[in-house]
Amino acid sequence: MPRCDGQVDAFVARQNAATVALRALLIDALGTTVRLSPPWERIDPAAAAGVPAERIRAAFGVEMTHYAAHAHEAADAASLATLRADCAGLLSRELGRPVTVETMMNAIAFEAFPDAAPALRELRALGLRIVCVSNWDYELPVVLERVGLASGFDVVVTSAGAGARKPDPAIFVRALTLAGCGPGEAVHVGDTSDDVEGARAAGVAVLRIERDGAGGDLRSLAELPELLAAWSADEQISEHSPR
Repeated sequence: MPRCDGQVDAFVARQNAATVALRALLIDALGTTVRLSPPWERIDPAAAAGVPAERIRAAFGVEMTHYAAHAHEAADAASLATLRADCAGLLSRELGRPVTVETMMNAIAFEAFPDAAPALRELRALGLRIVCVSNWDYELPVVLERVGLASGFDVVVTSAGAGARKPDPAIFVRALTLAGCGPGEAVHVGDTSDDVEGARAAGVAVLRIERDGAGGDLRSLAELPELLAAWSADEQISEHSPR
């Protein structure tokens, strides 16, 4: 699969930076290795009967925005239950009818991107430590197990566990500590500006994946093993971002 224009040149161009061997891959969850099945299409029809499809979608948009802003606060079962109750309350308000936490959660399902597991296996074969770094509640390991990706990661770092959410560099500092390497020995892959800004602030090189091909450094995780192989053993990678 072809790489995005300028991607390799961006890596090689860091001529004046200090270099060390690549030891770890930090990689995002949602939008990078895992995708959300549209919950507005999965909600129990009885719970949304008579509500226009546009309103259902917008209601879940409000719920997901709230979750994303507060996932780092859900560090245990009690705090996650509180967050889910708040989300169900927002969903109920937006739909104009009561929606239970159970109904909401039954509508939420994740799946692995098809290229995720094969890429993680190839990257593991390069000898890299692979760390999932994600703005998520403390149950992310459960989700990764459910979608078949848990074995692909050496460590999982959530915003809830780190007490900080991207773009705060603290979550990347936590990931580096658990990976046992410095910022110049790692590369982060993610799909949002928070990934780019947070990784850069922590001194970690970053590649942005844009699956729709609209810019970015990668279109697929299938491109990663070939790209990183040159730096995993014999070559060098800078402590600075390639972009």
